[in-house]
Amino acid sequence: MSDRRQQAEAPAELWTPDEFEAAVRAVGAERYHDKHPFHQLLHGGKLAKGQVQAWALNRYCYQSAVPRKDAALMARCHDRELRREWMHRILDHDGSGPDEPGGIERWLILTDGLGLDRDYVVSRDGALPATKFAVEAYVNFVREQPLTVAVASSLTELFAPKIHKERISGMLENYDFIDDKVMAYFRRRLDQAPRDADFALDYIKTHAKTREEQEACVDAVRFKCNVLWVQLDALHHAYVAPGNIPPGAFRPEGM
Repeated sequence: MSDRRQQAEAPAELWTPDEFEAAVRAVGAERYHDKHPFHQLLHGGKLAKGQVQAWALNRYCYQSAVPRKDAALMARCHDRELRREWMHRILDHDGSGPDEPGGIERWLILTDGLGLDRDYVVSRDGALPATKFAVEAYVNFVREQPLTVAVASSLTELFAPKIHKERISGMLENYDFIDDKVMAYFRRRLDQAPRDADFALDYIKTHAKTREEQEACVDAVRFKCNVLWVQLDALHHAYVAPGNIPPGAFRPEGM
């Protein structure tokens, strides 16, 4: 075998921890959904109440799927320490009792405040088909991919605090039907998301042992960004571009 062929077949050099983290963060800079036109309309006060309702109702599908995604990861995890660390993510969303109702309940306070029937929101009957497909694709990804890659898919949380801050200030400033009470979900995530992201980032830096595994982790963050982006694509197509609400989906008054 020639030296040239041996060099061509040599595995790519492992990224340093700093290079690995930089590659992950570059995904957010390129394609996190804070750059989506629907996001800009939402935070800029450019949407009618019915369009905001549609966003909150559809986003509930994602919020309610997060603990199912985390349970799927834990079910295949033999590492007790990882399960202990990951368990609080489920409790963060599902709650642990009256003193901590959880993120899903806080999201339902938002949809309550927007005038949506809670049973209708929870049923997900009015959600867009694309929303449901995207959310289930994420749950299945975490269930099926190698554990380190599955952990990496959560790392859009690195970019979440910025969007939460924008959402809190932008929606409170621009919508008279939004008050501080209904924004409680986002305020809580300002603390939770960085804690979770720090753990997950450290985990993949430790457990991705080859360049191929590192690149698969970066691809997982791209996949998760796509899951978030396509949900906004569907909302924009249905509720901003006229006449595109699919049969059976939530239809705001006047649309």
